[in-house]
Amino acid sequence: MPTTTLTGKLTCSTMAEAERVCELLPRHIELTRAEPGVLQFDFTVDPEDPLVFHVSESFVDRDALTAHQNRTAASDWGRQTAGIPRHYEVQDV
Repeated sequence: MPTTTLTGKLTCSTMAEAERVCELLPRHIELTRAEPGVLQFDFTVDPEDPLVFHVSESFVDRDALTAHQNRTAASDWGRQTAGIPRHYEVQDV
């Protein structure tokens, strides 16, 4: 069965941004992993650069990814991290 994956990174400009990400991250992870269609969701800080976070996500299909993106855009996470650059690659595998 094909799945949709998203991999990439979120790159903060300042330690204040990185600290905000770390504060919001536990709830963001909890809510994301509870979403229907989410198979895997990992969000980790780069061991060599505390301003960079690596993201690896897997969904049952593209619709589940779209639902996730819509939910997060409207969430506290989405509002408070909106200006932080993200660089993602999405693949259907």
